Amino acid sequence: MNVFLIGTGLIGGSFALDLKSVMKRARIFGIDQSEKHLDEALENGLIDERAEWEDLPKADFVYLAIPVDASLKVLPEILDLVKDDCLVTDAGSTKEQLCKTVEGHPKRRNYLAGHPIAGTEFSGPSAALHGLFRNKTNIICEVEKTAFKLQERALEVFNAIGMRIRYMDPASHDRHIAYVSHLSHISSFMLGKTVLEKEKNERDIFDLAGSGFASTVRLAKSSPAMWTPIFNQNKKNVLETLDEYISNLQQFRDLMENDNFEEVYNEMEKTNHIKDVLNGITQDEQLKLLENGK
Repeated sequence: MNVFLIGTGLIGGSFALDLKSVMKRARIFGIDQSEKHLDEALENGLIDERAEWEDLPKADFVYLAIPVDASLKVLPEILDLVKDDCLVTDAGSTKEQLCKTVEGHPKRRNYLAGHPIAGTEFSGPSAALHGLFRNKTNIICEVEKTAFKLQERALEVFNAIGMRIRYMDPASHDRHIAYVSHLSHISSFMLGKTVLEKEKNERDIFDLAGSGFASTVRLAKSSPAMWTPIFNQNKKNVLETLDEYISNLQQFRDLMENDNFEEVYNEMEKTNHIKDVLNGITQDEQLKLLENGK
C-alpha cells in the first residue's frame, strides 16, 4: 500500500511510525513545504522517500496532517489528483468548514473526515512518537459520504494502530471540541502571557514555578501557526466558550472580593467532580457527556 503523508510533523510523523509498526508492506511517501522537515522525516525513518504533488495518482491512502487553513485549499487539490479507489483522510481539529469545502467535489466519496484526539505541545518530525494514537479516539464525521470500501480500509488502519472510533456530525464536533480542547489552549496561552508580563525576572519564573504551573501552562508551548487557524475556523464556538469561561472567572473574583470564601470552597468542591469524570470514564464516554449537555 502506497501511503502519502502530507505534513510530516508531530501528527503525521506519529501516524507514520504507528503504521510502519503494524503494516510492514506499507511504503510511506512524504510531501511537505519544509525541506528541513522532509530531511528530518527521512533521517528519523518516518517516511521511505520524498514525493511531489504529481506523484499523488499512485497513492492508495493519503493522510493530511497540516494546519487547518492550509487543508481548506489543499484537500480539493488532492481529491482532483488521486485515483478513484484512493482513501483520503485528515487529522484537522476543525471539521465543519472543511467538510463544506468538498461537499460538492466529484470525489467526495474518497474523503473521510477525521480528527484523532491525540497530540503533545511539541511540533515537527523530531516530536513524532510511536504509540501516540494507541487507545485514543478518532472522531469520524459524515461517514455516510465516504465510499463503503474506503471506510473499511480506514477502519482497518485505525484499528491496527489501536484507535477507538467515534462518529459525530461536523457541527457537533466543532462545538464540543471548542470546550474540551480549544478553550484549554487559550487558557494556557493567556496564563503564560499573564505570568510573563508580571514576572519580569525569568529566573524567578524558573525557580518558583511548581509542577502545577508547568502542567497548566504546558499547552502554551504549542505552535501558534497551527492554533491561530483553528481559532479562526471555530470562532463562533470558541467565543461562546470564552464568554462562559470569563463569566465563571468573574464570578470567582466577585466571591473573593466579597470575602465569601465559604462559597469559594463550595465552587471548588463541586468542580472536584472533574477528577471522577476524567479518571473514571473513557474518552468516548467524556464526549457522550458533552453531547448530552452534562
